[in-house]
Amino acid sequence: MKWNEILSEKRERDRVTKNSRPDLRSEFEKDYHRIVGSASFRRLQDKTQVFPLDKSDFIRTRLTHSLEVSSYARSLGDQVGARIIKDGLDPDFCEADRRNITAILSCAGLVHDIGNPPFGHFGEICIRQWFRENLDRIEFKGEKVSRLLSADMLSDFYNFEGNAQALRVLSRLHFLIDGYGMNLTYGLLGAILKYPCSSAEAEPSGKDIARKKFGYFCSEKSLFEDVQKTCGLLGRRSPLAFLLEAADDIAYKTADIEDAFTKGFISYDDLMKELCLLEESDENAFKASEVLVRQYNRGLEEDPENAKRYGVLNWTVRMQSILVSEAADSFIRNYEKIMAGEMKQDLFSGTCVEGLMVLLGKMGFEYVFDSDFIYKLELPTSEIYDYLLTKYCHAVLYYDTDEWEKRRTPVDFKLMSIISDNYLRAYHDQARGKSEAERLYLRLLLVTDNICGMTDSYARNFYRDIRGIS
Repeated sequence: MKWNEILSEKRERDRVTKNSRPDLRSEFEKDYHRIVGSASFRRLQDKTQVFPLDKSDFIRTRLTHSLEVSSYARSLGDQVGARIIKDGLDPDFCEADRRNITAILSCAGLVHDIGNPPFGHFGEICIRQWFRENLDRIEFKGEKVSRLLSADMLSDFYNFEGNAQALRVLSRLHFLIDGYGMNLTYGLLGAILKYPCSSAEAEPSGKDIARKKFGYFCSEKSLFEDVQKTCGLLGRRSPLAFLLEAADDIAYKTADIEDAFTKGFISYDDLMKELCLLEESDENAFKASEVLVRQYNRGLEEDPENAKRYGVLNWTVRMQSILVSEAADSFIRNYEKIMAGEMKQDLFSGTCVEGLMVLLGKMGFEYVFDSDFIYKLELPTSEIYDYLLTKYCHAVLYYDTDEWEKRRTPVDFKLMSIISDNYLRAYHDQARGKSEAERLYLRLLLVTDNICGMTDSYARNFYRDIRGIS
């Protein structure tokens, strides 16, 4: 792979506009401004990171998480770019390329979760489960929907992914000027495609990190292929995707510990015990417990009554800095493999912090996600998804067909009337000239588009309103 292709400024719709004033922004800086001014980005302020509908101002949302990922990704890009130049890893790589890398990664961090449905990753699970349980029961013109759709189309719903939805939001659903979404640069789209494969090609239990999930739906296949070709990726991950993934891992794994501590799920003693057990079992593990002790001792000097709180919160900040440096070093050590598309693991694999990253994820799950508190929050969520998916899939079934007027119910008509005009426009743009099966597939995507576009509060309140629950 070559940096001049990876950092492609091409857009799906390339249109030259004449400005009376010179615009000194790079194409990637223009992407940044398009993103932060979008409604899709603003909605992240009311989407769950870990704790659904939490009242605390401290607990992170998808928006604050995305801002953190953007910050870490930018730092990683800056460090890696400087090292490529300093170490002479690529004679054609220049200072302008370093600036472009940091700009792209800043943008990628902002939008990496923009396709996630309400109520966190549990929302993805609810969508997958509903389609697996119901698509075989729904009939369209006397035939089961599951037999009308292709295997690839069915796989998109059975394995629904927020990562693939992100590409849809950015390229189709956001209405800027026309049907090209935000019309972002291919260099940026390549960076957010951490999983350059379709739902049918994904291998969750495989060894290749780039195939653990999938990155695009059938509806965006042609765009995906154009991005891959233009950026010279050809089925491989963009090198920037490794840096984005590392930034995401750093942000959520350290933040989950911090949020869990604040909510009382994890104590200072819990964290110390887990770190010590890790270091006893792995002599090569980074001595994170020593960092925690140092921060605790500083807490005793600064605020003795809250020394443990001081210790944990400052430990996460210190670890974030260490993890950024380790990820950057790993990228440089594996530079040739990454640029050849041969890197199959994340940047923390084989480093002294690999065990720590695994432990932080394990603690987040065992102390927080796998708890009665979270289960009680998620159970109502599954009811909301079940109801909305049932109602909307019935409503879209005959929409835009010659049987719509005859088949629709008053409820169907009202539900369709309140779907975003942007989403309806995107459907009609993509459905034009397609076969009946393809249009049916796109109508079912219209349902997931609509629900994924909801915030947590809107989804809950909308459910209550249409069910008459005061």
